[in-house]
Amino acid sequence: MSNIFLDGLDGCTRCARLVAFMARLAPVKGRLRADYHNAPVNGFGDLQARVCLVGLAPGAHGANRTGRPFTGDGAGVFMYPLLHQSGFSSQAEVVAADDGLELHDFYITNAVKCLPPENRPNAEEFAECRPYLETELRALKNLRVIIALGHGAHKSLLRMFQSQGLIKRMSDVPFGHACSFLLPNGLWLVGCYHTSRYNVQTGRMNEQMFLNLLEQIKLLL
Repeated sequence: MSNIFLDGLDGCTRCARLVAFMARLAPVKGRLRADYHNAPVNGFGDLQARVCLVGLAPGAHGANRTGRPFTGDGAGVFMYPLLHQSGFSSQAEVVAADDGLELHDFYITNAVKCLPPENRPNAEEFAECRPYLETELRALKNLRVIIALGHGAHKSLLRMFQSQGLIKRMSDVPFGHACSFLLPNGLWLVGCYHTSRYNVQTGRMNEQMFLNLLEQIKLLL
């Protein structure tokens, strides 16, 4: 899979709280610290993609371990088979960064590149990482649709769009599942409930909802 080069991301230590948290994270399931990526996680996918999904941040024992977004955690176990069913992914089972996965017309990244405590980045951490996200989106020259996976990613995207003069007030673009908004630059922003294990177990998100959203995306394209 291809990554967009993000100058300064490798070895980034801008957010002391996140660096400290990764340094003390205890491995699980008999793994060693050497088995963990424990560093900023770059996005990945098709560099000619028209669709970019933006999540919140790496999961502790998923992307933070494997080094690839939504790989090795419940959110990815839910998501990738449905991306495969919809034609955006070459395979349904995704287990490691070197498992041969290819994305088609799709790029995946996170608003915050490092693992935050309790999966909750603070405002400063969102702000520190936003230039990386902005670089990724600008590098996707064919981009037409941005999927904001969850409220946190949506809010960070809105702050970026506000700084770019694309929206006046964040309240003008409320978050909601399958809610779409056409930006003045021609990009569509589409909200999506997070595919976390908690949301799936509580029924807030299910397979049909995600498949329907992907079909909506295809119509927007």
